[in-house]
Amino acid sequence: MLVIKNGTLVTMNPERQILQADLLIEDNCITGIGEFAAGAGDTAINAQGKLVIPGLIQTHVHLCQTLFRGMADNLELLDWLRKRIWPLEGSHDEESIYYSSLSGCAELLRGGTTAIIDMASVHHTESVFQAVELAGIRYLGGKCLMNKGEAVPASLMDTTENAVQESLDLWQRWDGQANGRIHYAFCPRFAVSCSDELLRSLAALSRQHNIPVHTHASENRSETALIEKEHGLSNINYLESLGLCNDRLILAHCIYLNNEEMKILAESKTNIVHCPGSNLKLGSGIARIPELQAMGANISLGADGAPCNNNLSMFMEMRLASLIQKPLHGPRSMPAPLVFAMATLGGAKALGLEKEVGSLEIGKKADIAVVSLDGWHHQPVQAADVYSHLVYQAQASDVYATIVDGRLLMLNGQLLCLDENDVRTRAGESVSRIIQYAGLI
Repeated sequence: MLVIKNGTLVTMNPERQILQADLLIEDNCITGIGEFAAGAGDTAINAQGKLVIPGLIQTHVHLCQTLFRGMADNLELLDWLRKRIWPLEGSHDEESIYYSSLSGCAELLRGGTTAIIDMASVHHTESVFQAVELAGIRYLGGKCLMNKGEAVPASLMDTTENAVQESLDLWQRWDGQANGRIHYAFCPRFAVSCSDELLRSLAALSRQHNIPVHTHASENRSETALIEKEHGLSNINYLESLGLCNDRLILAHCIYLNNEEMKILAESKTNIVHCPGSNLKLGSGIARIPELQAMGANISLGADGAPCNNNLSMFMEMRLASLIQKPLHGPRSMPAPLVFAMATLGGAKALGLEKEVGSLEIGKKADIAVVSLDGWHHQPVQAADVYSHLVYQAQASDVYATIVDGRLLMLNGQLLCLDENDVRTRAGESVSRIIQYAGLI
């Protein structure tokens, strides 16, 4: 049994209650909210003066890119991919992608992220699953699929048959593993690098087996122009024509949308992932999030990959998601409670787990973060409400404890699930090897 004592609970339940209470965790679920004494052999966390929140959910990351942090600065999307990221990804081996994934998990867990939707690379996806199984994070993701495209290196080019078969094999091996903490998604990179045949196959298999599909769309003007030139349709119209737009689709970025495309996404219940940090760093643009929310679309948040953001902090993404809209729509747009809901409940819905995670309620999975308010950037503590603390003031380093599926993974700055020194050492060795293989020295 695990008891979180004396905390301020930001429940995100339907009533949005803020409670001064203890939280009781048994096995992997929240079983009590009230006042509880820890017994002999139980673990107690003193959350006096701290916020106890639902674990943050990032719905678009690339664990396989963590080792490339800072190695692809000052490039727009297609050059970023063709000149740096694809050559680097294509140089991964089983060990390097394993330690890249562990490095990403370490940063995410230290920052209170308890669940992610990830896109792996074309090869060595088994190593990614092994890493997330060890790290303890909640995971939805799968093998990246690419079978066409300009400047795609041979090391990442796949056939339709192999891409589909390997994806199905991985789905059968990994979906539901780790007590249901790991699930599989089809991950075509984007329409620029995937053929009609491949995308139609994935749409059919997704429908047949209820497998989510995670991809990028409408991130960059050059990307959208390529789709329109090749198919005679806008990006979202093209995806809809293939049968992909539905509540199983998780679509990252969605910056360059016309009004018709926005209506398609909202009415089809497609899940949209807003990645403000990545969109700013690559110079991609600012997504029309307030308009999409007004149309009823489900919006969640993600940091994207380390080399197009340099940080995997959900606190940074929440702050940016709110602030970048205010010059366009006024200071009342994107208020802190709404943004925090995107980072919790919106992410849970994108995962398809809104009945299991995303809020602190009895019977839900114990995916929880405890956030300290001791830092000077929170002072005076009494001046701000909890949502202002979390969205505008908090930093990843404020996270005191991270719990996933009832398991305490980080406490007081120490990861309990990984050997951090070993991960740092092996990650450093791996990136040196990748740079040499990629010919980027």
